[in-house]
Amino acid sequence: MYRYQQPERIGKNHVIKVTGEGELAVLPDMANVNLGVMTENKVLMEAQQQNSEAVKKLIQSLLSLGVPRKNLQTFDYRIDSEYDFDQGKQTFRAYKVTYILKVKIEDLTSIGKVIDTAVQNGANYVANVHFSLKNQDGNYQKALSLALNKAIEKAKTIANTLRVTLNPTPYLVIEGGTLPPPILNPQMTYVKGISSTQFEPGELIVKATISAEFEY
Repeated sequence: MYRYQQPERIGKNHVIKVTGEGELAVLPDMANVNLGVMTENKVLMEAQQQNSEAVKKLIQSLLSLGVPRKNLQTFDYRIDSEYDFDQGKQTFRAYKVTYILKVKIEDLTSIGKVIDTAVQNGANYVANVHFSLKNQDGNYQKALSLALNKAIEKAKTIANTLRVTLNPTPYLVIEGGTLPPPILNPQMTYVKGISSTQFEPGELIVKATISAEFEY
């Protein structure tokens, strides 16, 4: 949060306090998606081996699409014991090995192709597709400027209505606001055979709020 206050004030005049809000509708230009491989086998080492081979195939398919290796990050890896329950009796079924890869996609037109290719090459878990901005700070600065300008315009309107002379430079400015959260699609799991997956990124709303005090 930013707070500005003039270091010296001569006298104590009347004060107008206002707030201003700046808002920008921005198209996302980046996406993240979790792609996973889940394998089951009664023999743990075999489950791990099968999973490892499937993950290698998955990663290679993404690299072949042009996804940079730096955009691939291991998000989760775990081993669970799976059981069946019948009439209150618990029976071991298999070990389940899960590997989840977080993929950053910088070309939004390729999201569907990336996911389809991943599924065709072993991914049986797709979740948490979300859209965000590469330059969040730059867009927030624009919203902040809009917020301050609106606060100044409000102060001028109030001063004109009161028929008083306003000092147009605020002696106190307090910033309030947040960067936009990513647009998050509901968690979903895909199976092999999916094709032509389409995603609509929509818009992100960047907001900034200013509280300002003016003397008149």
